[in-house]
Amino acid sequence: MTDYDLIVIGAGAVGENVADYAVKRGLSVAIVEAELVGGECSYWACMPSKALLRSGHAVAAAKRVDGAKQAVTGDLDAARVLARRNSFTSDWKDDGQVSWLESAGIDLIRGHARITGAKTLDVDGRTYTAAAAIAVVTGSLHTLPDIPGLADAKPWGTREATSAKTVPESLLVIGGGVSGSELATAWASLGAKVTLVARNGLLGGMEPFAGELVADSLRELGVDVRTGVSPTRVDRDEHGLVTTTLDDGTTVVTSEVLAATGRAAHTKDLGLESVGLTPGDWLQVDDTMLVQGTDWLYAVGDVNHRALLTHQGKYQARAAGEAIAARHQGTPLHTEPWGAHVATADHAAVPQVTFTDPEVASVGLIESKAREQGRNVRAVEYELGNVAGAALQADGYAGRAKMVVDEDRGVVVGVTFVGQDVAEMLHAATIAVVGEVPIDRLWHAVPAYPTMNEVWLRLLETYGRPE
Repeated sequence: MTDYDLIVIGAGAVGENVADYAVKRGLSVAIVEAELVGGECSYWACMPSKALLRSGHAVAAAKRVDGAKQAVTGDLDAARVLARRNSFTSDWKDDGQVSWLESAGIDLIRGHARITGAKTLDVDGRTYTAAAAIAVVTGSLHTLPDIPGLADAKPWGTREATSAKTVPESLLVIGGGVSGSELATAWASLGAKVTLVARNGLLGGMEPFAGELVADSLRELGVDVRTGVSPTRVDRDEHGLVTTTLDDGTTVVTSEVLAATGRAAHTKDLGLESVGLTPGDWLQVDDTMLVQGTDWLYAVGDVNHRALLTHQGKYQARAAGEAIAARHQGTPLHTEPWGAHVATADHAAVPQVTFTDPEVASVGLIESKAREQGRNVRAVEYELGNVAGAALQADGYAGRAKMVVDEDRGVVVGVTFVGQDVAEMLHAATIAVVGEVPIDRLWHAVPAYPTMNEVWLRLLETYGRPE
């Protein structure tokens, strides 16, 4: 006897989507969760971090418009910002998310799941079996860098940084990636004295100007940004103060230290060894999210290490839920590129927004990555501040846009925007990349005037009209 057609391990946003799309196709589904239904994004990542950032963004935007800046006469009310953050996490209670599962026809099993064999798992002593598949959707875990004394200093990870109940007097952020840059922005806007140290600069993996512009803005916000240095030791004294020694011989003393340097697969205690897989490893999958070497195990979201972004995990989840149902029911499986049952966009069309100030919005390939892949590309850039819509958006608007074009195919393969309020411009770029819209057709996509989207026309003009 089988208990369900599909059992999903992990009730975060990605796991909920796997379950939902399978249920919509007629499968019976249970979802197992050891913590809060809604997962990391709802309580300790996407939503609380963006809530911490939004108030500071709003005030900064007002200060950049003459006539509005005169109305800004005080500082952020940190207590109200934290209270608003709490509202987005439902005070770390998952009642609403549980109600949604019930309404969607998904059974909830509370507890820790361990796989014990093919299509079989144990949850706190009870065995469950699945007729079709088990999907591992357990996400990733914050990791600590190997710095002497750091673990004993009880550092913040991203969970502590997004759920802190008070604003620290001072904070050292280790790491210049997306999380480090965003959280440095958030806590500096809330009044903390922030120092950020990054060995290789900010926002590596993006177009170089993105990290440069964000670093400049963080310094204007009062953050002490130090690049090219790394901590060699961290110590917390009896008074609670943290002293961090850097490899340039300097020290930084702060109230708290945040390590924002990496993630690891959340697969260590899932019983993967029972089916010939290695605990702690990322799970390798095909484009339907089926784990290589199996015909019943799926891995969706961060855990497969394809694109560690909630929206991309949910995209994978839609494909996986549909694919699991199709395979179980014997209906046609569409695995051709851009088919209904595959996550093709993971390979070269991933959108991402870094909610610093300025925002960084990008999709597809950066120029250097495209060239590494052997593509014949040409890139053009344009100063966003020169667009009429941007000048209206903010006095002295500073930002930049870049478009990467595959010359052999005549299509856009990458776009990056850096500037205030560019996040909402990203989807047009995503459609251009995913749809492989020819450059000559993009000339007929007329941007409304005066909006910041007119940068598309300026990029095309810089690139040159086709003969």
